[in-house]
Amino acid sequence: MTTDRYGNTLHDCTPEGAGHLDRALEALLFFRPEVSPAVEDALAASPGSPDAQAFAAYLGVLGTEHTAAAAAGARFARYLAGRDADALPARERLHLAAAGACLAGDLHGAGDLLEELSLAYPRDVLALFAGHQLDFLTGDAVRLRDRIGGALSAWGEADEHRGPLLGMYAFGLEESGHYRRAEETGLAAVERHPRDVWAVHAVAHTYEMQGRITEGVAFLDARAADWTRGNYLTVHNWWHYALYALEAGAEETALRVYDAAVHHEESAGLAMELLDAAALLWRLRLAGREEPERWARLADAWAERADPPFYAFNDAHAVMAYVGAGRIARAEALVADRRRWLDEHAGDRRPPSNLAMTAEVGLPVCEALLAQGRGDHAAVVELLWPLRRRLQVFGGSHAQRDAVQRTLLESALAAGDHDRARLLLSERDGLRPDSPYTWLGRARLADAIGDAAFAAVARERAEGAVKGPRPTAPGLGAVPNSPC
Repeated sequence: MTTDRYGNTLHDCTPEGAGHLDRALEALLFFRPEVSPAVEDALAASPGSPDAQAFAAYLGVLGTEHTAAAAAGARFARYLAGRDADALPARERLHLAAAGACLAGDLHGAGDLLEELSLAYPRDVLALFAGHQLDFLTGDAVRLRDRIGGALSAWGEADEHRGPLLGMYAFGLEESGHYRRAEETGLAAVERHPRDVWAVHAVAHTYEMQGRITEGVAFLDARAADWTRGNYLTVHNWWHYALYALEAGAEETALRVYDAAVHHEESAGLAMELLDAAALLWRLRLAGREEPERWARLADAWAERADPPFYAFNDAHAVMAYVGAGRIARAEALVADRRRWLDEHAGDRRPPSNLAMTAEVGLPVCEALLAQGRGDHAAVVELLWPLRRRLQVFGGSHAQRDAVQRTLLESALAAGDHDRARLLLSERDGLRPDSPYTWLGRARLADAIGDAAFAAVARERAEGAVKGPRPTAPGLGAVPNSPC
């Protein structure tokens, strides 16, 4: 009987295939590019293995690349043809059901099935990881936290891979608002495995959400050798660094990071990386800085993808790129296409998760971004105000969705909607009392209502909020041509 390194029995899997699966899981936990070839090796050694087939299916979906999902779906269908999945052991049967749901676009249903699997098999790392990523893609912060928290008791302190589980748990804690606990847990994970880039990312989020800019920069600077190469999160963690730089008023540093690590000539054009690029440039645009050449290159990259309706969160960032590049007609065409798609599938009995994500949040956000591009700030406020507490429905993290929240605030200020601007700034101040962006917003509101004295105080607070030197991105020299 063959088992994996965690004690799970592997059906129809050779010892060689099991070794490749263990290697793939190790790479998966630490976001290393070796994960894909290791899964292919497992499939070659044990083509009948449900674990290997489910693993390949999850990889096809979790990157939100529609072409990868289609290819994974075709292979998965060939595997299932003529196979009696009901005769398989319960764990693998649930994996195949969850993988099938993923490939069918039912991300919420897949998450439910993986939660059922983890209830009985809390040491199934593939189920925990895939479920955690699905919780992120669907914006389910509570399950992002509790899926991992509920399994941790099955992992002893001496377990080698308790560390990356702590990193996942830290991210769930952060997204649920438990910032201090998230920081402690994430730092414990990094202490176990310094190159646990998901844990590094979780800690970066905790500092971002509290406006602790100087500490966040110091944390990433001190560990640059661990997170700036050899992993799939290089671009995203550099994006976090650039957010710190923007908050600290170091726009040129943010742009150096953008050009060297976030989007450049050798970028792979992956959706996850392009949305980071769009979100960074959009924040600069909201601050009044136009970057026409960078926007044009980014819009070209989005246009080259020609994405069908697949993931609403990606759509919003494509619209950002088109609006930023001044390609309003292209943004309008994307919005019109998604509206047609919603109409065509309105009566589907089993619609994909993305249908509701698009209808409830994705499409109105895209329309608001278009309105912002046209300078119709009142329309932006009208569209986003009802959504501001529901943006998680279309996925992403708090830090990622903050680009939309800032769009609402900026348009409220531009529209002279002082009551809403005051409320939004007050909400932000409660969470990030030391945020320079919030204090500058309060200064602008004070200017608008004629309170010059408070405006001066607020600007002084904004300047003093960043203690110590401005971020300089010393680790940029370690970035290879390819982020991975």
